Amino acid sequence: MGIVGRKRGFLALLLPICFAILLGRFPTVLGLNYTEYRQVSSLRLERIKTHLDQINKPAVMTIESSDGDIIDCVHKRKQPALDHPLLKNHKIQRHPQEMPKVRMMKEDGARDEKSNEVVKGAWQMWHQNGTRCPRGTVPIRRSTMHDVLRAKSLFDFGKKQRRVSLTRRTDAPDVVSGNGHEHAIAYTGAQEVYGARATINVWDPAIQVVNEFSLSQIWILSGSFDGSDLNSIEAGWQVSPELYGDSRPRLFTYWTTDSYQATGCYNLLCAGFVQTNSRIAIGAAISPISSFLSNQYDITILIWKDPKLGNWWMSFGDNTLVGYWPAELFTHLADHATMVEWGGEVVNTRANGEHTSTQMGSGHFANDGFGKASYFRNLEIVDADNSLSSVEYISTLAENTNCYSIKSSSNNQWGTYFYYGGPGNNPQCP
Repeated sequence: MGIVGRKRGFLALLLPICFAILLGRFPTVLGLNYTEYRQVSSLRLERIKTHLDQINKPAVMTIESSDGDIIDCVHKRKQPALDHPLLKNHKIQRHPQEMPKVRMMKEDGARDEKSNEVVKGAWQMWHQNGTRCPRGTVPIRRSTMHDVLRAKSLFDFGKKQRRVSLTRRTDAPDVVSGNGHEHAIAYTGAQEVYGARATINVWDPAIQVVNEFSLSQIWILSGSFDGSDLNSIEAGWQVSPELYGDSRPRLFTYWTTDSYQATGCYNLLCAGFVQTNSRIAIGAAISPISSFLSNQYDITILIWKDPKLGNWWMSFGDNTLVGYWPAELFTHLADHATMVEWGGEVVNTRANGEHTSTQMGSGHFANDGFGKASYFRNLEIVDADNSLSSVEYISTLAENTNCYSIKSSSNNQWGTYFYYGGPGNNPQCP
């Protein structure tokens, strides 16, 4: 072997060792070791690097957020979505052809009837330094080697585990699972639905172990709940140390067309969701957040199907358009949804042989009410006429009310709403 060959062999041995040392020095947050010390083969590193090169597109400008995120401003025609084989000739839709017909907007600072605390809108942490992405670009949170290595595998990076359904009522939502996912949700179904909206207050629930998460979201569903063709569009906020490397609540999206088996992903971690907004970074931290018995900060999310072109649009906050899931991605949702779910979900790995202490929502039970428990308010659905209307009747479900609970009600100001959440492990939830 020549000198060059010996050098290459030495580097091949040295690279995994150096990377293992770097992993061991990766900072911990709130006592959780987010990236484990382990040796990584040079072949795996090369595969991860190739994948990162595919999803981290060349940036016109880069913004460093105070929370450590790197936001790349990518030309909208270079974003990951357009790598999808079904979107090769896709023309980006700048705006929906038609917005849902909505009632008059309420004045900012809505108040709960039982509290003097003001409810305020939350925004994103990377905005705090005042820098914005230029027009014609979209902000994309950069993925790192550490992000991928926290996942079970490269295939699993950015994906939810498939929810394995157990025996359930025919009208029940697709949430009863045997793989550790627990929920406290409200749902409506057995009808043609073309979208949904809700306002959700944002907290920072504690996560016990790195591969658990806590989220609060809207699900738009169609297809077979017991088969392999379930279509789902999802958006909300989540705390996921495995996905993001910290315990901050973050805006997220998700989609799948095959019951979470192979298609779809979180955020922009695969080709699919087309972003059109230059101010909202999907996957970025939300700030400020709600405080116990103090100000409540919430976000409003609307998802609906454009009746003209069939794309499923998402808006954030005060009708700020974020982007859309193209109609070409879907089978059942190419027509309409048959069920909507709103609520919380956690992963319970029973790491120590007992129920996780990962919190849902604020970590308080539904009965604790405003300022203590997390809430969804002003639940609405979009009908076949592209009109938003308040949900009159909802069903609720929580697999284990001693761990996480839900309580629904309605009034003139919040329409149909519910409180939900809980602490997880406690004397009644061993």
